Amino acid sequence: MKIARFVLKIVALSLAAAAVVCAVVAYWDKLAQLFGCAKGKLKCAACTSEYDDYEE
Repeated sequence: MKIARFVLKIVALSLAAAAVVCAVVAYWDKLAQLFGCAKGKLKCAACTSEYDDYEE
């Protein structure tokens, strides 16, 4: 009985991993867009003001 439980746990873990991989593949374009926007916002937040170049 212990072996059957162990095998079922392995099968469940494999199915869960496959579901995660399928979700990533299915929503890859949306994930890439999300991370692209986040990267752009972080890069823009680190930018200085456009008027810092001018001498007073």
